[in-house]
Amino acid sequence: MADKARYNRTYPISWEQLHRDSKALAWRLLHLEYFKGIIAITRGGLVPAAIVARELDIHLVDTICISSYDWQDKKGEAEILKGIDGDGTRWLLIDDLVDTGRTAKIVKQIAPKAHFATVYAKPAGRPEVDTFITEVSQDTWILFPWDAESQFVQPLITGQ
Repeated sequence: MADKARYNRTYPISWEQLHRDSKALAWRLLHLEYFKGIIAITRGGLVPAAIVARELDIHLVDTICISSYDWQDKKGEAEILKGIDGDGTRWLLIDDLVDTGRTAKIVKQIAPKAHFATVYAKPAGRPEVDTFITEVSQDTWILFPWDAESQFVQPLITGQ
């Protein structure tokens, strides 16, 4: 787990829960303007973007690729690996999580007119997002299903 002093809780997300929450995000976006396409913020936004694209029948999907930290230290300068053309007009930006808001600010500079939606939001980054589904405390590490494996766990009481 990254930076143990910063995170006091872990919130594991299953594939099923991520799917339900991403579908709920699509439901919340239904009433908004027509989007000509989705821009997934890689890598975390790829899976939610695919689910939202299916639910909203959007076939045009692009990516913004930003490397803002590694999983161990969450530090370092953000590097834009791939941007987009235009200002984001009628585009829907999708990410899995807004944490501190640092990546969100960069993305909003790249596509200031896009609608920015995330599945999960923490208080520090929440002001950067237009639409989200679930708020999680700032001191919680969200364990996404692509970062975990199922494994055997010892029973509380073992053959006495």
